[in-house]
Amino acid sequence: MDEVRMTFVEHLTELRRRLLTVFLSVLAGAIVCYLFIEEIVAILLVPTHGVEFVYLAPPELFLAYLRLSLVLGIVITLPISLMQLWLFARPALTKAEKRAARFVLWGGTLFFAAGVYFAYTVILPLTMRFFLQYATQAIQPMFSFGGYVGFVLSILLAFGIAFEMPMVIVILTAIGLITPALLRSARRPVIVVLVVVAAFLTPPDVVSQLLLAGPMLLLYELSVLLSRLTVRRRESEPDDQHNDQSA
Repeated sequence: MDEVRMTFVEHLTELRRRLLTVFLSVLAGAIVCYLFIEEIVAILLVPTHGVEFVYLAPPELFLAYLRLSLVLGIVITLPISLMQLWLFARPALTKAEKRAARFVLWGGTLFFAAGVYFAYTVILPLTMRFFLQYATQAIQPMFSFGGYVGFVLSILLAFGIAFEMPMVIVILTAIGLITPALLRSARRPVIVVLVVVAAFLTPPDVVSQLLLAGPMLLLYELSVLLSRLTVRRRESEPDDQHNDQSA
């Protein structure tokens, strides 16, 4: 075994050092985001189509800026946080488990970024257009900026997490909780559920529903494929894993 065995106290010291690195990186990311908060806000306001915003209490705008900076700081430093998690867990993993962990960590980062990008470019404009269509000549929209920030962050983070479905499937397959056969047998119920959810969350037109349901269906099919590949790799490397564990 390459790594030297660590005592319980040494593990705690290592964990504290990793957590401190994560905390400092998130803090630095939040500070950088706050320094460029006006540019970030300008980007977030693009899907609103010129709607006017107000803040309803003296600290609301300042607190919204802080909240936005902190969440974005966490997101943009996610690779650093995942790297620290990987470095902490790596000594206890077998060779095969290390390959799987690297794939899950970096794949998870890419899928999360893809979900946020999809939500910002497709879902958020559709959602805003849907709500703004209820405006009339007598009733014009004027939103609270703090409320808008919370609304936007909830959508972006929700889709970022939803796009992690393939990585979750890989993990559950690797530990034996699900199988490709189970995923294939559940395909029809899952398709129905995803279509119903898309119809409920989007404006009442076919295009919007397909824009939401389509990517989720593709992600499910990708999950089935990755699950199958995970099982094949696990079955083809029993000797390698046994040798790693007995080393």
